[in-house]
Amino acid sequence: MVTIGGGTGHFSLLRGLVEQNQPELLTAVVGTWDSGGSSGRLRTEVGVLPPGDIRQCLLALMEDPKQRQVAQKLFDDRLEDINGPLKGHSFGNLIAARLEHIYKGPDRGVEAERLLFRIGGRVLPVSLTELNLMAKLEGGDEIEGETNIDLRGESKDYNPKHKILRIYFDSNADPNPEVITQIASADKIIFSAGDLYTSILPHLLVGGIKEAIIASKAKVVLILNLMTKRGETDSFKASDYLRAFLSYLENKDRINYMITNSNGLDPEVLGIYKKQGQDVVKVDEETCKKLSPKIKIVKSQLAVYHVRDHLFRHDPQSLAQVILGIDKI
Repeated sequence: MVTIGGGTGHFSLLRGLVEQNQPELLTAVVGTWDSGGSSGRLRTEVGVLPPGDIRQCLLALMEDPKQRQVAQKLFDDRLEDINGPLKGHSFGNLIAARLEHIYKGPDRGVEAERLLFRIGGRVLPVSLTELNLMAKLEGGDEIEGETNIDLRGESKDYNPKHKILRIYFDSNADPNPEVITQIASADKIIFSAGDLYTSILPHLLVGGIKEAIIASKAKVVLILNLMTKRGETDSFKASDYLRAFLSYLENKDRINYMITNSNGLDPEVLGIYKKQGQDVVKVDEETCKKLSPKIKIVKSQLAVYHVRDHLFRHDPQSLAQVILGIDKI
């Protein structure tokens, strides 16, 4: 089983699958275009691939809760108590960067880290080359860098009428050959929830990835986001997400399932989201069927409220149960 994604959505997906399934059967594919935070600094200062998503996926694949708890404290430590160039870096990112240097390559560095922490599943960067994400907007403007695209909705100058027309890399994006191999042998390919234009769709821009997915015999599963995102998916419905996927995949029949949430969300919390320019992603099933006649829309009660960060998330266990039973639908 191959999962493709980034951020919290990918982490939650992997956590659920690890608890419900054999982690050694999982391969997580992650992006290499993160340009912000500690990952972005290491990319610029040291010349390594951004390790943040890799770190989170390795954590998610750890089976032992005690091991994961200790590793998370170690990986997430920000070194705020020291002065100098390492201040503010995630210690987990430094481990990944050093292993990439020692083993002379990001793929070999990630594999060494997997062996070091005795992790059953695999984490593969989708490309072994440095990538810079670009976005073209309605109105003609261009934005350079994943972080700038990601945060555009927070700008005081943000204009929601200037939607993202397309995303692209500013150089050739060669695939990690092992990702192509894993896609070819997978029985399921799952796109996690996450930021559509900065975490999910860019994978399909990497050379050979969409072709490998189209050629694969695997079932392709799309997990629909719970909420829209200001600056990326303002006012999006399920059909808008699907339309975007199909335009980059360039095959209307290749997505077999779209998993959607069916339980109601707390109106008070929704009010907080709306003040931030976000809303529930409505499932317009009829329009989705017109776009992709063979797609199956799977509805399940998946959303849970995280009190600590005041966010709706997919419940990892419920999501994994739906995915593992999806062949029966």
